[in-house]
Amino acid sequence: MSAPPRSTSLSDSSSELEQLESTGSWDEALDWFKLEVQHPGSRSVLHHANYKFLLEAERVIVEGHGVVLINTDEAGTLIVTNFRLIFLSEETENIVALGTIPLATIEKFSKMVVKNQPAPHQSEKTPSQRLLQVIGRDMRIIVFGFRPKTQQRRDIYDGILRCTKPSRLWDLYAFSCGPSKFTNANPKVRLLNECFRLLGKGFCSASIDMIDKGSYTLSNELWRISNVNSNYIMCPSYPFALIVPKSISDEELVHASSFRSKGRLPVVSWCHPGTGAVLARSSQPLVGLMMNMRSNTDEKLVAALCSQPDGYKKGRRKLYIADARPRKNALANVAMGGGSESPSHYFQSEVVFFGIDNIHAMRESLFRLRDYLDTHGSTSSDGTLSLLRHGGWTWGGGNLSSMSASVATLGDSGWLIHVQSVLAGSAWIAARVALESASVLVHCSDGWDRTSQLISLANLLLDPYYRTCTGFQALIEKDWLAFGHPFEERMGMPTVSGSSDTSLDLSRQSSVGSFPSSPMRQSSGSSAPQAPSSSHAQNQYSPIFLQWIDCVSQLLRMYPFAFEFSSAFLVDLLDSVLSCRFGNFFCNSEKERQLAGVSESCGCLWAYLAGLRSSEGRSHVHYNLFYSPLKHNGPLLPPAAALAPTLWPQFHLRWACPSEAQAGELEAQCRNMSLKFSELQKAKEGAEKKAEETTNAMESLSAELQNEKRLSSHAMTLAKRANKECAAIKRAIQSLGCKVHFAVVADDVVSDNPLGGVCDAICPLRSRDGGCRWPEAGCAQSCSQFIGVKANYDAIDSLSIYETYFDSREGK
Repeated sequence: MSAPPRSTSLSDSSSELEQLESTGSWDEALDWFKLEVQHPGSRSVLHHANYKFLLEAERVIVEGHGVVLINTDEAGTLIVTNFRLIFLSEETENIVALGTIPLATIEKFSKMVVKNQPAPHQSEKTPSQRLLQVIGRDMRIIVFGFRPKTQQRRDIYDGILRCTKPSRLWDLYAFSCGPSKFTNANPKVRLLNECFRLLGKGFCSASIDMIDKGSYTLSNELWRISNVNSNYIMCPSYPFALIVPKSISDEELVHASSFRSKGRLPVVSWCHPGTGAVLARSSQPLVGLMMNMRSNTDEKLVAALCSQPDGYKKGRRKLYIADARPRKNALANVAMGGGSESPSHYFQSEVVFFGIDNIHAMRESLFRLRDYLDTHGSTSSDGTLSLLRHGGWTWGGGNLSSMSASVATLGDSGWLIHVQSVLAGSAWIAARVALESASVLVHCSDGWDRTSQLISLANLLLDPYYRTCTGFQALIEKDWLAFGHPFEERMGMPTVSGSSDTSLDLSRQSSVGSFPSSPMRQSSGSSAPQAPSSSHAQNQYSPIFLQWIDCVSQLLRMYPFAFEFSSAFLVDLLDSVLSCRFGNFFCNSEKERQLAGVSESCGCLWAYLAGLRSSEGRSHVHYNLFYSPLKHNGPLLPPAAALAPTLWPQFHLRWACPSEAQAGELEAQCRNMSLKFSELQKAKEGAEKKAEETTNAMESLSAELQNEKRLSSHAMTLAKRANKECAAIKRAIQSLGCKVHFAVVADDVVSDNPLGGVCDAICPLRSRDGGCRWPEAGCAQSCSQFIGVKANYDAIDSLSIYETYFDSREGK
């Protein structure tokens, strides 16, 4: 049999594809790549001691050679480490991103055996395909094919099984790696600093000593920070510091907590610095089966949320109670003692139901969306392009009605509808605070899922600080981590005690079928045939935080100038959370993380992301190139018509449709242009600096030249003066009857010894050969500044005028 092409392309004929599927000879297909187990010393890439891509404390558990990534028909080496599943390309020896996934990101995996249909004229039986399907929480479904009659699939499966389901939290890779260079500062200090900022006390700085002493109970006109929950006794899932109305005592807070589910009483999440309106959060009230239970303390606490500052002239503030649940769900909770508030019990309040579905509906919706993307993507888990499936050139094959059905599948997933519901509810809350100066109390059932989504999105819309990188971190640490979103249960992590309510779906059953029926097309949700069914009560996994990040990406798309961070930052943040590489999102509450010593034992996600940004400055991909803080320095209030979400390309499509996921390609080009412009700007600044230095040097040289000219002019003046003095001396000496010869020096010539010729003419002490005998002999030079004048002053003194002008002999 001749070797078929290595990968499927649009130019391949459908008949060739059907022939390949009908023969189903994956045993022969694996031979296309000549995947022989090589000697360990033949190539360094096959020996894990030489793997340079391993992270700190990451170690290889098992590796298999000659494995095929079915999604892309690529052969390579599959490696299981204590942190991730790595697929190396056989051709390039590089890591293949699609086939590389952190173990904590794996939602489920299962072994498959697919019987191949023999060719029409082939009597021999063809071996079955031995596949391993891996489904990730990051929207990917990948399938690996193994060589028949080998133990590689079993070894890989067992290695994944051991590492993806640790018995204790401390067995996770994050604890093995330790804090390393990503040291985690105490998150309680950061939370306290955010509380200070909200109260207008940003000039205060929190410290560990302040927390230990409990001396952080600052207050302003309306609100105060309470330490009533410092030991987590009143509410184990709440933070140690709570912002509450100043008029409510700690004793009243403890009493009010007994009327709310899980003790999660109403507390302030954000307060408007101007009007004093607040966003508050809680859990549902325990109104009882007859819905007649009341709590005066709870009603007083809720009424205090409408406190008004002095000078507020708009009348009494209105209170909205936003119940995130559908009304029927709130009524159903009455059977368990829960329910919702009665407006008649809470003065000047209005109860609004948002109709957002529960965690189980969100989980099933994500499963359906993931199956849709895998079915109609370009890198499907069965290795077939969606355009070529079933021999047709349309989605799902053959006619317009099937195209319409495939498009309807996206709507049937319900994901975008759920995203829109969360966005609409958050926008409504933000509008009430910004436009009406009203206070809003938000809750769902327990107040840690839908409540966290709504309250944090409303914070993001109202406060520009939360739209910066630093503020976004503070927002997540406050409304998600400190207020007890159960990340451990929602992400399926092991618990501190060593048991987990949400077990990873690990099916040991084999599914049997034929390749044309595409076993990978089975639903990846709880209804998958290979997965044991689990009730909603047992499975607490749900993509609540992922959905919230999706909502943030929608706002970033609508307001591209309002956010300092980019969509790439959100993707890396979400990947880091799902991978469990860092400890920030471990456990279910602040209390549990403190008991487990997470901040001291694990690396910090925020330090890691900050290090990435600092490596390249403002040109890093995590920064939004179009960020303009002055353009949106107030609240964002999107109208209902603008809240039409779309698939988030950078996250939803990156595995199933990698080419189409490059929605940020234009942004990348703009970033490159900006980077080049920045380089040119730096070059310009460097050239301007050099020009300035050159100008300064020229000015310095010019000053020195002017100084030299002044010195030269002064020297010329001295020379002229010396000439005049020389002429005066000459006249004086000649008046004494001495014959003196002075050398003439030009006015513009400065001589080192202008009177040197005088010595030669009149010096009586010169030797016979003309040499000067000074200083052995007396010389006029020792008494005069004019070197060339030499005279016997004693003889001059003894002369009389008569001897000068009259000859004594003539007198005789």
